[in-house]
Amino acid sequence: MAYILNFDTATKNCSVSVSNDGELLAFEELNSEGYSHGEKLHVFIEKVLKEVEINISDLAAVCVGKGPGSYTGLRIGVSAAKGICFALDIPLISIETLDVLASAVDVKDGVIVSMLDARRLEVFSAVYTVSGDRIRKTEAQIINSESFEGYLKKGKVYFVGDGAEKCKELIQHKNAVFIDDEFPSAKNMTVMAYEKYVKKEFEDVAYFEPFYLKDFVGIKPKPRKQY
Repeated sequence: MAYILNFDTATKNCSVSVSNDGELLAFEELNSEGYSHGEKLHVFIEKVLKEVEINISDLAAVCVGKGPGSYTGLRIGVSAAKGICFALDIPLISIETLDVLASAVDVKDGVIVSMLDARRLEVFSAVYTVSGDRIRKTEAQIINSESFEGYLKKGKVYFVGDGAEKCKELIQHKNAVFIDDEFPSAKNMTVMAYEKYVKKEFEDVAYFEPFYLKDFVGIKPKPRKQY
């Protein structure tokens, strides 16, 4: 048996699950505008382990959503994952957050565009076949009325994630389908995590870093008034 703890904190959805040989056993998540990941992550970890009636020492590996996404959220999630793996001397697995998001879409034709809100008209996005194979790499891009036009001309394009919301007014093609209220969830990480575990596709715990995709940009303080 391979118990794997999975969690993703890259968006406002703080999500944790535990699985055994790829089968989902328990999960907890909270979608909050307040980004309370620092408060909720370890509480959720304790809850799912208790529900399955195992100790943290029973884990075979930890899988974390590596981004892109919120800078602070990613730091919290990756730091927690590395800490558990280091303490227990177990493998660390990572999955791109956009892959997790795309896996939640179950359609028969067209392509899936998984996208997360960045800022203003920018999104982090990647494009997938309906079977989950990536056909365009992850990019940070500015959305306009011609975005994804090549895919839209060929057939249905399913936009999923909080980045899709800002596209509705700009992309009004007849083949555009917007899937609302879907966020990266640890319940969708279980199969991918187990496949990586079997293949021993592990990260270096000491040197692994989140996939930020672009540099963190803080808010500049307002200049002080001169008296």
